[in-house]
Amino acid sequence: MEKQIIIIGAGPIGIACALECKKHGWDYLVLEKGSLTNSLFNYPLNMTFFSTSEKLEIDRIPFISNNPKPSRNEALEYYRRVTTANTLNINLYEKVESIKKHEETFLLKTDKAEYRAHKVIIATGFYDIPNYLNVKGEQLPKVMHYYKEAHPFTLQNVAVVGASNSSVDASLEIYRKGGNVTMIVRGHEIGERVKYWVRPDVINRIEEGSIKAFFNSEIHTIEPHQITVKTPEGLKTIPNDYVIALTGYRPNFDFLKQAGVTFSEDKKHIPTYNDETMETNVDGLYLAGVICGGMETHKWFIENSRIHAKLIAEALEKSPSTLQIKA
Repeated sequence: MEKQIIIIGAGPIGIACALECKKHGWDYLVLEKGSLTNSLFNYPLNMTFFSTSEKLEIDRIPFISNNPKPSRNEALEYYRRVTTANTLNINLYEKVESIKKHEETFLLKTDKAEYRAHKVIIATGFYDIPNYLNVKGEQLPKVMHYYKEAHPFTLQNVAVVGASNSSVDASLEIYRKGGNVTMIVRGHEIGERVKYWVRPDVINRIEEGSIKAFFNSEIHTIEPHQITVKTPEGLKTIPNDYVIALTGYRPNFDFLKQAGVTFSEDKKHIPTYNDETMETNVDGLYLAGVICGGMETHKWFIENSRIHAKLIAEALEKSPSTLQIKA
């Protein structure tokens, strides 16, 4: 099957890229290995965005929410409506397994089919691969790197690792649903990026002793009914039923490398691309969204990376190989 443009990833930025392709009349297809906006779907059920709804809009399509800060469910509804109302061409639950440049086109193999494309846009985000603790016992079934809701942790001893927005939200929710929460924080305080209306809440809960916290600390070992924490005062062992390690996530670098994309040689591991066109070092292969930040996962968000779709469209409009085969 041949397409002008294949977009990998049906998150908000992948949808924005699809809208641009449709407006220009290009023959495109979006391939997504999971559900529509799969990363947002996997966010905690009660999550509230840091951004206001208008900053999450794509292609100037209004996003109306009940409150200034929209919820996960409102965001899912918005992007679902944008997709269905514009009849975007998206294949869900189809995983791209390889991309190979062959002369002037790309050969893509998925778990269902093979495609040939003149241009490829990768907008896969970074939520699929967690940053692991790399400690003994991390493989135990009681350890998880994603958090959905608090109810399963009622009356349980729960260690939440991290001090970011996700860690703080999980800790507060589980505490308020009757869980016994201990936060394990590598730094000396709750993260400064935590939502300004939530940060004082968790600090107060820690100070009053409702939520326990070990700062400047890391998990040393995990066992079925306890964990050992490395603290400034030495190793401490505490009872434990679950470990929720919300230590961040990383892009699928291997997938990009296999496609031929190069990276910076520092710890940031930023992929090579032209910030005016979003084209990588591989001719015809573009990046869009948070994946552009490499390990700097706090650099790009929906609100500041949605412009990538228009930058790519402008570059494609000037590309003779794209214009020659209008849909």
